[in-house]
Amino acid sequence: MNAPWHSPLDSGQLEMQLRQWQSSHPGQQLLALVAESDQQQLPLLQTCCLHLGIALAGGVFPRLLDSQGFLPGGAWLLPHASPANAALLGIHPDRGAATAARQMADQVLPMLQQWPAAQGKPTLFMLFDAMLPDIASILDELYLLLADQVYYGGVNAGSESFQPMPCLFDQHRTIGHGVLCLLLPSSANPAIAHGYAAPQQTTCATATAGNRIFQIDWRPAFDSYRQMVKEQFGAELTRENFYSFGVHFPLGVVLANQQVLIRVPVALEDDGSVFCVGEVPENALLIMLQAPSEPGTECVDSIVADLRQRHGDISQQPLLGFYCAGRSMHFGPAALQEISHLQASSAAAPLVGALTLGEIASLQEWGYPLFHNASILCSLWRSA
Repeated sequence: MNAPWHSPLDSGQLEMQLRQWQSSHPGQQLLALVAESDQQQLPLLQTCCLHLGIALAGGVFPRLLDSQGFLPGGAWLLPHASPANAALLGIHPDRGAATAARQMADQVLPMLQQWPAAQGKPTLFMLFDAMLPDIASILDELYLLLADQVYYGGVNAGSESFQPMPCLFDQHRTIGHGVLCLLLPSSANPAIAHGYAAPQQTTCATATAGNRIFQIDWRPAFDSYRQMVKEQFGAELTRENFYSFGVHFPLGVVLANQQVLIRVPVALEDDGSVFCVGEVPENALLIMLQAPSEPGTECVDSIVADLRQRHGDISQQPLLGFYCAGRSMHFGPAALQEISHLQASSAAAPLVGALTLGEIASLQEWGYPLFHNASILCSLWRSA
């Protein structure tokens, strides 16, 4: 049992599973993806791993997924034989992105020194608490410190309600407002896509602070956003329906190379500012996106093509897939079509993963780490 497996986190069954796995794979570690509905069972998993001497790391996510769709609870347990342990770090939200990035680099650089050269460049896979307000800036600062010594990937953990909760853990502790850094093989370098069409009309985020947009084209952000939704899509946006509308009409930040980062509005502040998942730089060019009414196949096809280009035949290999919670909210039951197509197109065995609150990947294989919303992210999972 060295492939990922799903555990219901039942006390008797869990310890038996872990003992059985450990006896045949001594010294390996576990990455755990725990469903939010079973977060109260996390101490059981930690206690079992402590008693058995298993190094554990992971995060709590809104829901888990497999090739059939979304799972009701439990945990995915993913074995790996990385030569360095994961680093779980608390990040003080008021000390700035540069300080957070330095904390991370101070942990990752010694891990890099231990990485066997014969294995090639590793992937730095990061799990952030989604409640951190400056993840995109942390990634910018981290790249200045690590540059291209690693591939970059990751996701945001936490509650789909966007309420604070301890969502990152190892075998000793559970924390919020932090990040889990894990070195994995180059095969874990993720492919990512969103498949949302970008219109030509642009506006400007004329006043922002982190995740909050105060003004769009020098007008209060909510007023401008509401007007764009009405003019471009004929929909009436109010304070009452704002949360349910945001996933259908996300904003796009236009990059210098004309590629688009999605930012999903999730809250409306009393002052009329709009709170997004992910930072919006001041004076960034914005476009109003409309998520497609049906998922289609283009997004998944792009991801599978990228993975095959990098790794050749990926069939019958474990695939780690992350699906944005906002994307799931938009598509509703039709989101299962994309998961089913991902399974069929990749022929993964097995397909495991979770709903996420933001995704981290480069747009090119050797590129710069960027924070995404509304995307699907996939990595091969090779345990050794």
